[in-house]
Amino acid sequence: MAKDDSGLSAEEREAVKERAKELRAQQKAGKNREAGTTSVLAAIADLVPEDRALAEGLHRVVSEVAPDLVPKTYYGMPGYANEEGKIVVFLSPSAKFKNRYATIGFEDRARLDDGDMWPTSFAVTAWTPEVEKRVSALVATAVA
Repeated sequence: MAKDDSGLSAEEREAVKERAKELRAQQKAGKNREAGTTSVLAAIADLVPEDRALAEGLHRVVSEVAPDLVPKTYYGMPGYANEEGKIVVFLSPSAKFKNRYATIGFEDRARLDDGDMWPTSFAVTAWTPEVEKRVSALVATAVA
């Protein structure tokens, strides 16, 4: 990834532009669940098939396990926010930043604390029943 004078790659610059656009749209919509769901589903539909399967799985899990989280795009990625509008969990698609694998990430609002050190980002290459079970448990813990 070539970087410019700002230290950002073309992909990172595009993500920053997407985020500014998202913030303007979210400010207009407020905490409207329907608007958030529409934007997340559109973001999922735009993903390459491998990433789309992961995003659809995460969306299904969050909808079932943590229905109070509000769908919301996060730098153009599917994300889910708490009642304060702060992202708790999101999917970073592999194709977006030309990474080897997608990641499911948890922001500091997620209650995954486990001693002095714990994981907050998980590499995911396929949505399997085992992955769904682990992600379901993580999301449930994150919002407990």
